[in-house]
Amino acid sequence: MGLSRRDFLRVSGSAVAGSALGGLIGIGADLGPARARAQELRIQDAKATPSLCPYCSVGCATLIHTIDGQIVNIEGDPRSPVNEGTLCPKGAAIYQLHMNPNRPTQVLHRAPGATDWDVWDLERAMDRVAELVKKTRDETFLERLPDGKLVNMTPAIFSLGGATLDNEWNHMQQKLMRGLGIVAIENQARI
Repeated sequence: MGLSRRDFLRVSGSAVAGSALGGLIGIGADLGPARARAQELRIQDAKATPSLCPYCSVGCATLIHTIDGQIVNIEGDPRSPVNEGTLCPKGAAIYQLHMNPNRPTQVLHRAPGATDWDVWDLERAMDRVAELVKKTRDETFLERLPDGKLVNMTPAIFSLGGATLDNEWNHMQQKLMRGLGIVAIENQARI
């Protein structure tokens, strides 16, 4: 039987690792404290801030660890009765949501007919959105139906909210939309 050098190293390495692990377990070594200590060192100087997972309406609690304002770790909050520290695969990937180098961090606007995006400052973008909402509402507002029934609504604006926002924001969004007379409101929030 021919044994290549690669096969020999693979078998030898596995045998040595198995023997070492078996020896540790055989003498009753508990690796749990070492694992716990490694976890502590990873976030030792970090500030933990409680938050919620943004992906669905379950509202799993998370702990966001930051050092000097930079996110270094996001994990489930073990104190939560909702998820008891566990997160689904999407929730476990929250860190990538915040630290993704491809994530847009500026307001981009593409004018009608244009092929390129322009960078706008946030104030200009918010003013433009408010201007368009007011214009659309003023042009399409219905005070009464043709039969005389009072409705005070606009059929031209649709509001889409979601679980990526917290309950308080979704509550305020509902109040704002209803105050504008918008009746087409879809929201996954727990309100």
